[in-house]
Order: sequence, then C-alpha cells, then structure tokens
Amino acid sequence: MREIDERSGFALDTDVLVVGGGAAGVAAAVTAARQGAQVTLLERYGFCGGGAVAGLSGTICGMYAATDDRNAPPRQVVHGFLDDFVAAMEYRGGLAEPVRYGKTYTRVHDPLVWREAADALLAEAGVRVIYHTVVTGALVEGGERIEGVVAYTKEGRARIRAKVTIDASGDADVVAMAGLPSFVGQDGHVQNPTMIFRLMGVDTARFLKTYGTDTIMGEEVSALIREKGGGNGYTLPRAKIWLFTTTRPGELLCNCTRVIGAEGRELNTLYARDFTEAEIEGRRQMREYARFFRDHLVGCENSFVNDTGVQVGVRQTRQAKGVSLLRNADVLAGTKFADGIARSPWPIELHTGAKPRVEWLLDDVYEVPYGCFVPERGEGLLTAGRCLSAEHEAVASARVTAQCFSYGHAIGHAAAIAALDRVAPRAILGADLRARLNRDGARLD
Repeated sequence: MREIDERSGFALDTDVLVVGGGAAGVAAAVTAARQGAQVTLLERYGFCGGGAVAGLSGTICGMYAATDDRNAPPRQVVHGFLDDFVAAMEYRGGLAEPVRYGKTYTRVHDPLVWREAADALLAEAGVRVIYHTVVTGALVEGGERIEGVVAYTKEGRARIRAKVTIDASGDADVVAMAGLPSFVGQDGHVQNPTMIFRLMGVDTARFLKTYGTDTIMGEEVSALIREKGGGNGYTLPRAKIWLFTTTRPGELLCNCTRVIGAEGRELNTLYARDFTEAEIEGRRQMREYARFFRDHLVGCENSFVNDTGVQVGVRQTRQAKGVSLLRNADVLAGTKFADGIARSPWPIELHTGAKPRVEWLLDDVYEVPYGCFVPERGEGLLTAGRCLSAEHEAVASARVTAQCFSYGHAIGHAAAIAALDRVAPRAILGADLRARLNRDGARLD
C-alpha cells in the first residue's frame, strides 16, 4: 500500500508568509504588505478572525485601562493597527460602544462584519489570501532555517516558499512542525476551552434594568445558578458568567460554559480526541445554559439560541519558546521593557475551576518585549498571537484581541524589514522596532 494524491497542487514564492488569519495574522499581513513586501496569508477556514470569529469570543478586549473608579469613562491605552481595524468595523456598523467589564471596558463586535473588515483591509494592502488551507509541514533548510510550508488545499498539495514565515496559528503549529523549542501551559496543563453562543429573542431593556450594565454577571445571577442549577434538572458547571448585549437588537453573547472531559478530565485541544470531546460537550452545555436562562433570567423568557462558535473557543495550547519570556510577575507589576513592542492593561483571567480568578492591573499597563516572538532557535521564522513566549498566568492576560492586533502590527514590521533588507529577525533591535511602531501610531511612549 502506498500514499497517493494525483492532484496537481501548486507552488509559489513570497516575501512574507503568514500562517493563520486571526487578529495577529491579519495585522501582520496588512502591516508587512503596507511596507512593500509581497505577502501571502493562509487560513484554514473560509474567513479570517480566529478565536474572535470562529471561536465567537465576540469582544475586543484589552483596549482600555482598568481602574477602581466606577465613574471613570473608558480610557483607551492601546493603539496602532487596532485603530485601523476598529475604524473599519465602526464604518460597517459592526462594533458596539464600550461596555463595562468589571473594572474596565470592552467592545462587542459582529463576527460577520469582522470577516468583511478583514477581507477589505487585506485586499486594500494587496495581500494574497488563500482560504481553506491547512499547513501540514514546515520547509526546513539545513536543520533550522524555515523556508516556508507545505499545505493541504482542495487543489492539492501546496508548496509555499518565503523569505520570512510568521506563525500566527495560535498553536505554534509551524514551530512544532519544524521541531523548534516550545512548551504547553503549566507543566502541560492548559486553561479550559469554552463554547460561546448567541441568544436571540431577549428583551434586553428588561435584562439590563434587572441585572445592570456590567457584563460580568453579579452575585444575584451566580446565586441563582447555584440554587436552581444544581440538582434541579440542569447541569451548569460554572456559576460566574459573562453576558453581553451586542450590536444586534434582542441578542446576548453568552460566555458561560466550562468545557471539561468525562469525570472532570482537563481537555487540551492539541489532541484530536480532546478537541472532538470539547466540541460535543460544549454544545451540550450550551443547551443547558440557554434553557436555564430562558427559565430563570428576566428578559430571556422567549429567547432561543441563534448560533455557537464555528469551533470551541481555545484559550491556551502551545507556546513557542522565545529569546524572551513574559513572566507572570511582569503582568502584575506593570513591567516596561526597552524593546517593548506592545502594551496591555488586561487582567490575568484564569478560567479554571467553578469560578474564574481575575487579577487586575489598575491604572497602568505592562509591555511585551519583541523577544517573546523570536524563536529561541531557528531562522526565518517569527511568531504572533497567543502562542507568544509567556508563562501560564501571563498568557491568561496577554492572549486577548487588542494585544494580538498589536503583536501582529509589530511582527508585520519586523518581517518586512527581515525580508526586504535581508536582515535576520533576531538581529532586529526591539527598540528600533518600537520607534517604528510609534511613528505608525502605536503610541507606546
């Protein structure tokens, strides 16, 4: 028996190859193309968006400072490519005004509009986009120089060579395929995945009047879940939940499931069995919470499930081991770096156990150094997105959407420099990159 595929396939060359079309991948591709590089983006779905769209996370988190002052208005502290994407979303009516999220604010987006905004920005920049493409291997020269990837398409095997490759897969897939150093969570343990869903038919005026405008539901709702949900015909594994009104009338975005395996087994979506189990369990929990909301929450009496994420939402899997490491203490202390190329005010959110743990950084930001996206070993490769080199709890802050836009903005610049000026990515100075980002509207200083 032999493996056979008689399809013709194709080959192409590009300056910069971006693997993954999430927030980081789109930002990196557009930024590199704006610098004059020929850019190709590969995405496994038929649309961009990653966790924000396929996972239906539904919000742009990480834009605004956190504070104990409940009367303080939203104060945006993250800029750059994020501003371009926000403008594109606002122009299309796909981004709500800031809403309260505990001690900070977030913005809810329409995932359909997210796709269209990404398509438009990529087209305007001249990026070659190839959808429905799954990377199956890395092209490696001389042991550790990444020359591109091999991918599966309906046309057949695609062989794509690049001067610089950006792994924006979310799971450090190219890093792992090339055999470069990586690690998984904390001693192999990762945060729970979640199945986010949208509930229609909600009387949102009555809902907000009863439960308030903070999207982190208060003790009234948590107590109701504990009282009515345990042993009363429902299976509701988490009492602390998030419910957001959206850009569409009569709709709630629901982040409430706690997807675990049989007998409480932790699920890691790097494994095919776990990923499959997470999808099935996520859909089962979605129905349980939707039924509970309809039966017990004010305004939800006539509600129904509109849709779920295309896939279960993934918070954490594999991280690339970089020349720098963002530490838990850096997040909590608001650490700044000379080569900081992104900033974040977002708290550490650990979604494990019955109640998530949140640790706030108040009236401050921390920075993420360029070295977190440069692999410890290997040439011709950069990373972007939630697979950055960071400790377990640090990732629980650094993985959110606004920061992924910032990472892509920075790494898009770095990739363009490396490809057009023939400079090794690890030879680029983070401080120089920071200056370039500031000229490009990032406002890091």
